[in-house]
Amino acid sequence: MADVILVLNAGSSSIKFSVFEAGDEAFPLVMRGQIEGLYTTPRSTVRDAHGGEIDSTSWGKGVEFGHADAIAYLVDLLRDHRGNHKLVAVGHRVVHGGEKFTHAVLVTAEVIAALEMLVPLAPLHQSHNLKPVAIVAALRPDLPQVACFDTAFHRAQPEVAQAFALPPSITGLGVRRYGFHGLSYEYIASVLAQFDPKAAAGRTIVAHLGNGSSMCALLSGCSMASTMGFTAVDGLPMGTRCGSIDPGVILYLMDELCMDARAIEKLIYKDSGLLGVSGLSSDMRALLDSDDERARFAIALYTYRIGRELGSLAAAVGGVDALVFTAGIGEHAPTIREQVCHAAAWLGLELDSASNQSGGPCISTPASQVSAWVIPTNEELMIARHTLKTALAMR
Repeated sequence: MADVILVLNAGSSSIKFSVFEAGDEAFPLVMRGQIEGLYTTPRSTVRDAHGGEIDSTSWGKGVEFGHADAIAYLVDLLRDHRGNHKLVAVGHRVVHGGEKFTHAVLVTAEVIAALEMLVPLAPLHQSHNLKPVAIVAALRPDLPQVACFDTAFHRAQPEVAQAFALPPSITGLGVRRYGFHGLSYEYIASVLAQFDPKAAAGRTIVAHLGNGSSMCALLSGCSMASTMGFTAVDGLPMGTRCGSIDPGVILYLMDELCMDARAIEKLIYKDSGLLGVSGLSSDMRALLDSDDERARFAIALYTYRIGRELGSLAAAVGGVDALVFTAGIGEHAPTIREQVCHAAAWLGLELDSASNQSGGPCISTPASQVSAWVIPTNEELMIARHTLKTALAMR
């Protein structure tokens, strides 16, 4: 019987999950999937490591099927799936660890209380991330659970990189630049030497481009600066999030349009970004396939902002040895990579068009002063590693 780690990433109406074998240093993937449509039209799809379908279930429209039912289904699935998997720990992706949590931690009542205090810092994510923790504890109180944070990797940044120019009476409350997507950046840092030893020991800019997009400057594998700040709405434009915005715009929306906090929250988190600019879609694939002028402008704005942030991050670490593209858009949109690399020609980056079209991994020419790479991220594997290490350390 193989020991396995269950990795959970819970949202308001879905739970993404992965299962990794814990007895092998390589952490081979056993299965992964998603339960979506919770509370409305719940359905699940589960696939093995090779993409083959293990299970596909629909519970019907309007069925009372929520997070607790989904977790119970997963526990039963692991127990029943060929009867050869022993669940030994559960790892949870938690968006916000605040100032206190600088690494993965074993979940206790005290930890949960501290993390619930951070809900105002990530109101659209944190409470949903924490919901399965209590459910698993009720089902399997003997099972170690580990919280892994999107913010923790960035806590190594210099203090000046985390600070806002606000009075201490405000910053002392925890108002600072936290940065997010840390699990993704940590994974890239852990494998970069396999692709480019010079970059791993030097200055690398990683572009995590997906529905949520951000960038991070690494120096010898450590986070030095990032585009996301106090919240995950900062930095680059994203699928539905606006990215960086002049605070004066918020004041204007309040004073002139009489928008309250909740209306502004909806605007900057759900109605902006690629969707808001194009008026068509938040999906980059749809925009790239469109001939609509608004779609072309949304793409141009997206790549322009990436180019500007690339220059800013390069300045933060004194230059750049490599640029890495990762996540959904970064890994699968050669047109976006091409536009970004052409805009970065001033840094000495020379794109190999053929390699870019084929997906790399190296997409720069041999003569390029800055190497460019396409490296798939694996946040779930990073969580599994942290979970096993943390659970074993507490035995």
